[in-house]
Amino acid sequence: MRDQEPGRLSTKEAAELLGVKPETVYAYVSRGLLGSRRVPGGRGSTFDAKEVRALARRNRREGDAGPSPGGEPAVRTHLTLIDRDRFYFRGVDAVDLARRHSYEEVAEWLWTGRPHPGAVFTAPAASVAVARRAADALPEHTGPTDRLRVAAIAAATADPLRFDLTEEAVLGTARTLVPTLVAALPPVSREPAGQQRIAHRLWTRLSALPADEESLEALDTALALLADHDLAASTLAVRVAASARAHPYAAVSAGLGVLEGPLHGAAGGLAHRMLADVLDRGSAAPVVAEELRAGRRIPGLGHRLYPGEDPRARALFALLAEIPRAAPVLSAAQDVVATAARHTPLHANVDLALAALTVSCGMPSSASETIFAVARTAGWIAHALEEYAERPLRMRPSGLYVGPRPPRPLPE
Repeated sequence: MRDQEPGRLSTKEAAELLGVKPETVYAYVSRGLLGSRRVPGGRGSTFDAKEVRALARRNRREGDAGPSPGGEPAVRTHLTLIDRDRFYFRGVDAVDLARRHSYEEVAEWLWTGRPHPGAVFTAPAASVAVARRAADALPEHTGPTDRLRVAAIAAATADPLRFDLTEEAVLGTARTLVPTLVAALPPVSREPAGQQRIAHRLWTRLSALPADEESLEALDTALALLADHDLAASTLAVRVAASARAHPYAAVSAGLGVLEGPLHGAAGGLAHRMLADVLDRGSAAPVVAEELRAGRRIPGLGHRLYPGEDPRARALFALLAEIPRAAPVLSAAQDVVATAARHTPLHANVDLALAALTVSCGMPSSASETIFAVARTAGWIAHALEEYAERPLRMRPSGLYVGPRPPRPLPE
């Protein structure tokens, strides 16, 4: 190789200055964060030293978790922006994206920032077999999130390359993990033959009703809309795991562990049971009254990030309006919103819309949690990919000790 130009760094030198692996340097190039120049007559690339140092300073300044204006931790991301009752995936309106593209295509957009028309995800037979065996060994009363978490870890054991954290390897894992998780769920209707979309395969795990096109479109759109939503609690857990360089299966498992909390993934199930109760009683008034009397919030209403209407709910309700059997459920949801508005004017959120979907499609109350978990796996992988390109272990805040000042005598 010819002598290196003054002011230029080799890949190894750039990686050392940035504190990352050489593969990550090229990931920065592919994302437009760093320019490169091929070595004349050679196979490597060189990088402008000033540009590399500037990126290193920016990473140190912006890359670490810090306080947002509201006091919460803030992490730099290129994935999702929530602004003025709308949200965007990599700068593209997420609702428009979900309406026009399948869940798989939206996932690819989140992962790579490139369109991937007709994307189809398939799972290796070995991964599916080990995931099913592990999930089937759980007690009958096991919830869907427990089953998915066990399936994710079981699938990891069948992947000897799971510790390869290069971008292409992680993308390969992502494209097989999502269908493996769906395949690990017990079927309740006949599985589709051949290569089918995730929405079609997931339908057979959630509903015994025939899968008509309108309902499949609603489910597919729900998956796409829920694929990511900025730094929700489960996503933050994924980024912490990825910061410690946990492999993608373990990172997704961390997200599933948080998702199971009653203040996160279970909200759709609560809204499902409420809508079913409203349908049984014929009115939302007694149901809402009982929720308030018990000191509980009415599920499916309001969202801290949307002062107005949740755009995800609006999109799903519009699709459900095209399904005749959903009409009574939509009326029940509207009754809940109108009844609660007399007490506190809150808009329907995606949990209520997801509950309307699961009730009208003959799915169990746990279906909302399942849909949420499968959908959000795409976003979790996208965040893990971002975190793998950052400095390791940066997601490590310092504790603010407020206990007794040492030294203290040993307890007797």
